[in-house]
Amino acid sequence: MFIFDCVIVYIFNFLGVGFFVLLERRILGYIQVRKGPEKLIFFGVFQPFRDALRLFSKESYYIYFGNLFIYYVVPVFGLVASCIVWVLYPLLVNIISLNLGLLYFLACSGTGVFFIILAGWSSNSVYPLIGRVRAVAQIISYEVCIFLIVLRLLFFTLSLRILDFFFIQKFIWLMYVFFPLFLIFISCILAETNRSPFDFAEGESELVSGFNLEYRSFSFSFFFLSEYLRIIFMRFLGRIIFLGGNYFRSFFFLRVYFLIYIFVWVRGSFPRFRYDRLIYLSWKCFLPLALNYFFFFFFFFFFIFFFFFILIL
Repeated sequence: MFIFDCVIVYIFNFLGVGFFVLLERRILGYIQVRKGPEKLIFFGVFQPFRDALRLFSKESYYIYFGNLFIYYVVPVFGLVASCIVWVLYPLLVNIISLNLGLLYFLACSGTGVFFIILAGWSSNSVYPLIGRVRAVAQIISYEVCIFLIVLRLLFFTLSLRILDFFFIQKFIWLMYVFFPLFLIFISCILAETNRSPFDFAEGESELVSGFNLEYRSFSFSFFFLSEYLRIIFMRFLGRIIFLGGNYFRSFFFLRVYFLIYIFVWVRGSFPRFRYDRLIYLSWKCFLPLALNYFFFFFFFFFFIFFFFFILIL
């Protein structure tokens, strides 16, 4: 029964990737004052199926100077690495809640950089090699910040189970208590998933297409699916640990859509950073604040308490 539930979740996740791309294109069309995809059937609803059919039917070619085994295996490995984290998704029936769910998430999210490294190396090209070097520094830098943010939340919740965040946030969201960490977490998962304005591993302006330059047809589609599956899951996770509450309420997915809209809005509004400033942002700004958050947190409340105490006197 659990395997059947997982298959259903993965099928709808793959469909959700297509409609997420459609939603993204529509929102970007409104932001840039132009028309998005609207020609196919009713407001472009069947556009994802057409794009998938065209992508999988594209012509591929044979590379002569590269490691062929790794070249063809890495896209499948990347898709599997993005799918295994969805085991943490709490189903309405046959719920399996891992007692070390957040630890499992951190272990699985760390594997995302490996298929980028292998993809950039196996194709034996200059631009994919530069893209994979950038991805290593970028993802490792922001994984440290995400780990520290999760560690701060563990000090508050004293639990590694995903479902415990629903019960803890029944009366107040952790976003209000850890609002600076919430903003840092949003920025970190932007960089972790190679989203604009932090998409330096896939920078089209200087790297043509980055680490996936030499991939075509079905192999490129695996990279595409794995990246967007990670994007949707990170929005889902951010909604759980910061915008929690009862899972069975109807507003659960509306909050997920709200986070998705924020990420699409960021892509359509902000230009790409410089790469050195991106690394400095992680190590010189986000990391010290995440390390010393409890100090600033208690100092802030002590200052408010002292201020009201003076006013009462």
